[in-house]
Amino acid sequence: MLTQSLTQIQAVNTPAAHELFLDVPMRVYANDPYWVPPLRQEVAKQFAPENPFFQYGKLQRFIAVSEVDNEPQVVGRIVAAVNQRLIEREGQVGLFGFFECIADFAIAQALFNTACQWLREQGMSVARGPIDLSTHNNCLFLVDGFDSPPMVMTAYNPPYYPEFLEQDGWHKAKDAYAYDFRLDKPLPAEFEKAYRIACKSGISFRPIRTKGEGFEQDALSIYHLLNSTFSNNWSFTPRTEAEFLEEAKALQSLIDPDVFPIAEHDGKMVGLWMGLPDYNIPLKHVSGKLNWLGIVKFLWYRRQIDQGRVIAVCSLPEYRRKMVPLALIYLGMQGGIRKGKPYKRAELSWVYEDNFPSRKLIEAAGGTIYKTYRIYEKEL
Repeated sequence: MLTQSLTQIQAVNTPAAHELFLDVPMRVYANDPYWVPPLRQEVAKQFAPENPFFQYGKLQRFIAVSEVDNEPQVVGRIVAAVNQRLIEREGQVGLFGFFECIADFAIAQALFNTACQWLREQGMSVARGPIDLSTHNNCLFLVDGFDSPPMVMTAYNPPYYPEFLEQDGWHKAKDAYAYDFRLDKPLPAEFEKAYRIACKSGISFRPIRTKGEGFEQDALSIYHLLNSTFSNNWSFTPRTEAEFLEEAKALQSLIDPDVFPIAEHDGKMVGLWMGLPDYNIPLKHVSGKLNWLGIVKFLWYRRQIDQGRVIAVCSLPEYRRKMVPLALIYLGMQGGIRKGKPYKRAELSWVYEDNFPSRKLIEAAGGTIYKTYRIYEKEL
C-alpha cells in the first residue's frame, strides 16, 4: 500500500523544479486514451526569458509535491500571471493557467489558493482562468464532450477539473463551443450563391501563400485583419507583429492552402477562413518530444490525418454585406472535399456563447455543438 504525506506547494525557481513542472501532465493523464501530450519544448518556451510576454507581464509557477513512500513526487502545478495588456482593457484581472493535478481536491485547492494569494499580492481583484498567459495560447476547461480526443490547439482536461473549481467557489465567466461539421453533408445552396455575389461585388479569393516573401506578406495582413476583427473580444489582448510572425512561422509547414482561403478587395485582405489539418493525430504518438524518433513517428502518422480544425472565419465588418463570410465558408468546405483530400469532418472552434452572429452563421451551415468549454472567475 502506498502512503502519501502532506502535500507542499513550492515555487518553481530552479532548473530541477522546472523539469518537475513539465513532468506533471504525464502523471495526470497516464491512463487517459484521449489525451494528446503537448510538445515539451513548446511548453518550456513559454517560460524562457526571451518570451515577449515578459515585456508586458509577469508570472509565478508553483508545483505540488507529496511524499509517497518517502519519495517526493510532483502531483500538481499552476501558473499565476499578470498580463498588463489585459489590465489596461479590463482592470485588475489576474490569470491562472497551465493547471494540472491528480484527482485530489485538497491538492487542487491548495494550488488555487496559492495562485490567488500571489495575484492578491500583485494588486489583482479578480482571478480568471484557465488562461495560459493570454487567450492566444491554450485556455478554457472542457466541461462537456469528453468522449472524443481534442483537435489541434484545443483544450482537454479530466472532468474533475471544472468540478474542483466550482467546489472551490469559482463561477462561470463565459462558455465557448466547438462545432462539428460532417463534410459528406452538402452546404445549403445559399452559400454557393453568396460566393457568386461576392465575386460580382469585386471580391477575389485565393489560397494563402506558404513560401518565402509571399507567406510573410500574408502573415502580416492576417495579423492586421485579426486585430481589426477581434480587438473587442472579451479577454482579448493584442500581440505585436513580431509575436504573431513567430507563431505564424511555427505553423508555416503545417498549413494546407486548400483549406485556408483568403478574401481580397483591391489588393487588401478583407477576410479569411483559417483551416488547419488536425495534427493532434500524429502528435499523439510522439510522447511530447520531437527528437529524431518523434519526427519519424510524426511523419508516419501524419498520413492518418482525416479531419481538420477551423480556427477562425472572419471578415472586416463592411464586407459582411458583400457575403464574404458565407463565401469563405463555401470555399473552405469545397477545399476540404476536393478530390484527393483526406478530410471527412471539420471542427470549428472555439466560439463564445454570446457571439450570436457567428453562431447563427455556423449553425446555418450545418454545424452542431459537440463540445463545451468554460472560463472561470473568482473575486479576490
